[in-house]
Amino acid sequence: MARTTTQFVCSACGAVYKKWAGHCEACGGWNTIHEEAALSASGPAKKTLGASRGKGMALSSLAETEAPLPRTVSGIGELDRVLGGGLVPASVVLVGGDPGIGKSTLLLQAAAAFAGAGVKTIYVSGEEAAGQVRMRAQRLGLGAAPVSLAAETNLRDILTTLDAERPGFVIIDSIQTMWADHVESAPGSVSQVRAASHELTSFAKRRGISVVLVGHVTKDGQIAGPRVIEHMVDTVLYFEGERGHQYRILRAVKNRFGPADEIGVFEMTGAGLAEVLNPSELFLSERDRPASGSVVFAGIEGTRPLLVEIQALVAPSTLATPRRQTVGWDGGRLSMILAVLEARCGVTFGGLDVYLNVAGGMRVSEPAADLAVAAAILSSRQDVPIPTDTVVFGEISLSGALRPVSQADQRLKEAAKLGFAAAIAPSQMKLQGESGITVQRIDDLAGFVETTFGAVE
Repeated sequence: MARTTTQFVCSACGAVYKKWAGHCEACGGWNTIHEEAALSASGPAKKTLGASRGKGMALSSLAETEAPLPRTVSGIGELDRVLGGGLVPASVVLVGGDPGIGKSTLLLQAAAAFAGAGVKTIYVSGEEAAGQVRMRAQRLGLGAAPVSLAAETNLRDILTTLDAERPGFVIIDSIQTMWADHVESAPGSVSQVRAASHELTSFAKRRGISVVLVGHVTKDGQIAGPRVIEHMVDTVLYFEGERGHQYRILRAVKNRFGPADEIGVFEMTGAGLAEVLNPSELFLSERDRPASGSVVFAGIEGTRPLLVEIQALVAPSTLATPRRQTVGWDGGRLSMILAVLEARCGVTFGGLDVYLNVAGGMRVSEPAADLAVAAAILSSRQDVPIPTDTVVFGEISLSGALRPVSQADQRLKEAAKLGFAAAIAPSQMKLQGESGITVQRIDDLAGFVETTFGAVE
């Protein structure tokens, strides 16, 4: 039989009839029944919306203003910066990072900080016993913090406890260990992780509780589990760092309540993670004397200007295919810069190994570092050091031209604050004010090579 695509609805009370009538039996109105089209008129009968209609939405205009979101400040400045200025009520934050990088340590310090600020805090551990968490807290000097602990993986029991306690801040460590009894699969599976994330997110929105979910990462560095988890939550933070370095970077890759790609810098110490108030000075602390292959790049991470040292080493290769290795930089972009140097500037790298490193364990992704990378490579190849009081930034196009970058004024002001006197930048760069730094403007990469290194063989 053909499906019915229309229905008759009373405009006074909303009663639905299969055919038209002059009198509404529900409210007694006359001539109030009108024909309406169904919401969905195609597809299987049990798989579409059909004829049933829902309630109307309350619409508002773009001109309406709302009060700014209330935020709770933890007192850990680097964490508050990455969150966009503090913790927003009813928000869900997903934190990922390599095993042993310091996620649990940072979140335990955050739990103690928020609890000390008057926020009722519960720490739920699915991987460690409560005694282990308590031992870590004592080692960090947080044994007296008013944080409630629990070791549980049953999602139903966790939500029941949270509904009774009504905390303001909850940490779930980790989401891969949670299991819901209505899902027939093992903990850590895609179905379980998706279901647990959905239940915790919807619960946080209904009850106005801020929830932090700790997520495992794959060998590629991505958060394990279905990608939909990152779409469910409000904020996604990645905890980055090398095992050989004491510095840790907390990076926001998604934030509905603040700027994305913001970073917080921490230093791993015996007493936990200490925030670094001046990361630029920290990353440049070992630059004592001029050295070939070393260039300072003035970058921007989120809203923060950051100066980092880029190191390059160009050495003769004994292999048929020379090595191209990078740490903290995209290997594909390094190959592009080497190709532009060969095609547009006549600088060959055949038979030469090229190694590139961003000092301090920092990762740089913005194209504005192209010119600094090229300068470091050429400096090492020619064994000509770049002056230690000079910063370099600019994007390189495939034609060899230098493209201007954003927020140039902030980059120069940060460099001036740390005692730098000169900068090499694209000629089309627009400056709004004076920074006190002498800027050498370059049109293209070939002009930079000729001005800085002369004739290159």
